[in-house]
Amino acid sequence: MKKVFGIIVGLLVLGSTASLIFACAAPGRRVETGRPSLLDEYRDGVYEGTAQGRRGPIRLAVCLESGVISEIDIIDFRDDEFVGGSAVDELMEQILEYNTTDLDAITGATESSLGFLAAVEDALTKAKISGP
Repeated sequence: MKKVFGIIVGLLVLGSTASLIFACAAPGRRVETGRPSLLDEYRDGVYEGTAQGRRGPIRLAVCLESGVISEIDIIDFRDDEFVGGSAVDELMEQILEYNTTDLDAITGATESSLGFLAAVEDALTKAKISGP
């Protein structure tokens, strides 16, 4: 994919389990953007999400900093790079610009688009602050 955001420090394989070590920013650094913050809803950190794409699972890591989706790193993407990959690139840009997954699927790559958005949502579900 032409745009992959994030820094993967490494994959640590323990038996049949793989762990992703992902660094998004220096601790304590506040992200200054004009985007609405999700700080009251989500914990900062890196969260992995998975959902079904057209040709298989889409697996990614989402980095939240100061309530803002600051990076998205694609870990596994089996859909067509030209059609699905282009749609995912466009959606990734929109998510990072507007700090939301409330977006429409890209025409012609609906399954890849919906799978990507669902994977980001899956990651955000793991970051959700529970409470009243």
